[in-house]
Amino acid sequence: MNKFIVITSIFNPTQAVLEFSRKPGYHLIVVGDKKTPVSWQCDNVDYVSVLQQEKSDFNLARILPYQHYCRKMLGYLKAIQSGADYIVDTDDDNIPKDNWEFPEFQGTFDCIADDLGFVNIYQLYTDQGIWARGLPLKLITTQFKLEKQISEKVCNVGVWQGLADEDPDVDAIYRLTKDTPCYFDERAPVVLGTGTISPFNSQNTIFRKELFALMYLPAYVTFRFTDILRGLVAQPIMWLFDYQLGFCNATVTQKRNPHDYMKDFISEIPMYTYSQEVIELVSNSISKSESIESNLYNAYNSLFKENIVCDKEMETLDIWLKDIDKLSRLSRC
Repeated sequence: MNKFIVITSIFNPTQAVLEFSRKPGYHLIVVGDKKTPVSWQCDNVDYVSVLQQEKSDFNLARILPYQHYCRKMLGYLKAIQSGADYIVDTDDDNIPKDNWEFPEFQGTFDCIADDLGFVNIYQLYTDQGIWARGLPLKLITTQFKLEKQISEKVCNVGVWQGLADEDPDVDAIYRLTKDTPCYFDERAPVVLGTGTISPFNSQNTIFRKELFALMYLPAYVTFRFTDILRGLVAQPIMWLFDYQLGFCNATVTQKRNPHDYMKDFISEIPMYTYSQEVIELVSNSISKSESIESNLYNAYNSLFKENIVCDKEMETLDIWLKDIDKLSRLSRC
């Protein structure tokens, strides 16, 4: 199987990049931006400079904003163009551990019951009072007692999210009020039932080929909402086609790049405001009679009608889907 790792970076090769570049069986793509050093170079890495992006056949390259995390999508397209079967989404500050890998996508796993709504998946991996970025704020003190909701089932996983030790993916409210490092306990992988929701991010995550279209990163919402919104939109569409979201042990250590927590908080306000509404709007706008791509467009259109995303987002999404369709047709030739 062709497995790719995609990272975007504005720094010289970090420890994470160096270690991912040495992972056997994976191809690493790093996407640059205007702040990335012009001399950027690393062995075993397919580096995509701004100049290469501008000269590419991807129409998306001409519409995406610069100095924005969403330019990472050009790496996804390059991986798809190169015949990827799986794409790992991670960051240049997530250092892989020796055991870095993901479970199989089909098999028998611990599965959380259906239709629980939002849950705090971190509670299965630690007793520490911590929650994933994107969990609705009214739930951050809820004790979900998820172990009582688990049974072994045959699962068809579409996306695996690996956790991150030390400085995991939490919101600014956690960092402003606690900011305590977390080292997760180890346990068997766990899969969410249909209608049971957890935010998932772009930091240690693998997508299977059938769901590549759902990797679209919203380009015109706030930075701290981008990957969380992607994950919230994706889950109802995944359920429609019998795919599930799975979580596994912390296989990276995050040495987080510097952040201003108050700026993060301001960037997260739309996430706090709309997380639950997004699930409802998306669920009511999709249909099994439509393709994954059409459902993705319809989902964002429902958000557009409620002013959660803007018209520029719809234009960018349309071009993403056209690039995806073009690559799909070329692969069949």
